[in-house]
Amino acid sequence: QVQLVESGGGSVQAGGSLRLSCAASGYTFSSYCMGWFRQAPGKEREGVASIYTPNGYTRYADSVKGRFTISQDNAKNTLYLQVNSLKREDTAMYYCAAGPLGYCYLEGYLYNSWGQGTQVTVSS
Repeated sequence: QVQLVESGGGSVQAGGSLRLSCAASGYTFSSYCMGWFRQAPGKEREGVASIYTPNGYTRYADSVKGRFTISQDNAKNTLYLQVNSLKREDTAMYYCAAGPLGYCYLEGYLYNSWGQGTQVTVSS
């Protein structure tokens, strides 16, 4: 049974940074697509970043390229999202997700296991 537990969210000022973590258990971590998604109130869920865990290939949404970095630690079965230069529009609940290996596109329907989310709030 796949379990994903996010942590690391918080309230920061614009321009600040956070590191989000996703502790995974119940499956072979390096055999899945892993992704970060976010959803702001009143908005649709948005794919932020994904990683093809066998080789570390990454994808990013245009809105976060150059500011966010997704990474993995296979020894710790943990996924990370380093978020820098935060903007108010980055305010959202951030979710970690796992799905079967493939192209790891940033589409939610490709992922079948989700964490409970961690809130990121950016103030000006």
